[in-house]
Amino acid sequence: IEHEGQTVALLPCGTGLASSFNAEGVQKLYALISEEMVNIGTHMLLGPGINIHRLPLNGRNFEYLSEDPYLSGKIAAALVRGVARYGNSATIKHFAANSQEYFRRDVDAIMSERAAREIYLKSFEYAVREGHPTSLMTSYNPINGIWSANNYDLNTLILREEWGYEGLVMTDWWPKLSAEKNDEYMNLINMVEGQNDVYMPTTDALTFKDNLPTAIE
Repeated sequence: IEHEGQTVALLPCGTGLASSFNAEGVQKLYALISEEMVNIGTHMLLGPGINIHRLPLNGRNFEYLSEDPYLSGKIAAALVRGVARYGNSATIKHFAANSQEYFRRDVDAIMSERAAREIYLKSFEYAVREGHPTSLMTSYNPINGIWSANNYDLNTLILREEWGYEGLVMTDWWPKLSAEKNDEYMNLINMVEGQNDVYMPTTDALTFKDNLPTAIE
């Protein structure tokens, strides 16, 4: 297809890829995509999305791979390896528990540690351990009351220390860091301490700029 003056490949959606149950084929396909990325001057792919198909009405289900953590993780790992074939980076997302599109910036994903580890984090674990991605995007939502972008247990203890991830962690675009507007920018310090490396564009750049030095101090 034509996109911004470039001819690019049109791929099956994430669910279609996972429905093949063919990790080797997905890896070969995305190696070709990696070559195409080199040709058009793009170095980072903002995907795959690997959250679990939990809610049938989730507007991102077409992008996410499966309702099964094992299948999602194995396909995601293959996709990441394929993109890396020519030195490019896939960005696994949305870490973690982005299970619905409606109200996704605010909905609190309440779950036990067992549910988190066996269902909602497992696909990410496979992708990290077997795919070795160099980029990961956090989700908008809080988990058990703690916003994903600020979550030290999620981004440091589990992702980096337990799984051995050494790559970049970025927020989603225009994320919220708190339920309270006045606290949002001050929570930048929690984001930094949680090892979320990059804060993507904010809706209020001036306020963000004014509060950043205070937050760092």
